[in-house]
Amino acid sequence: MRERRKEPRKTLMAYTQVFDLYGGYLIGYLADLHLHGCMVIGNKRIPENVELTIAIELPELPMIRVSRITLPVRVVWCEPDISPEFYDVGFEFKEVPEDQRKVIQAIIDNYEFRRDTPNYPINPSSAR
Repeated sequence: MRERRKEPRKTLMAYTQVFDLYGGYLIGYLADLHLHGCMVIGNKRIPENVELTIAIELPELPMIRVSRITLPVRVVWCEPDISPEFYDVGFEFKEVPEDQRKVIQAIIDNYEFRRDTPNYPINPSSAR
């Protein structure tokens, strides 16, 4: 599939629950996130172009007091996950108010899985 994303995905270390706000059911768990959308891993296929309002239950965030954000979304794609009993669902956020942009950025800043190599001190025995 050709990459059309304007911002790179940020894979998260803290999976958090995502609900269909008005349907009242658990869609799945947030796997990655950026300011324009997210990917959720769930156990139901959701057809493309379906529009929903999702509720994301928030992990603990410093300086943020809300425990949930709600956003109108459109399903952009839905594919089987690497585990055959699950689906990966790509959501596009239809609108993101500024206060929720700050919360999304806080989630990314605090829970993004980083692949950076730690700056360990040099081992004295290998420095010879």
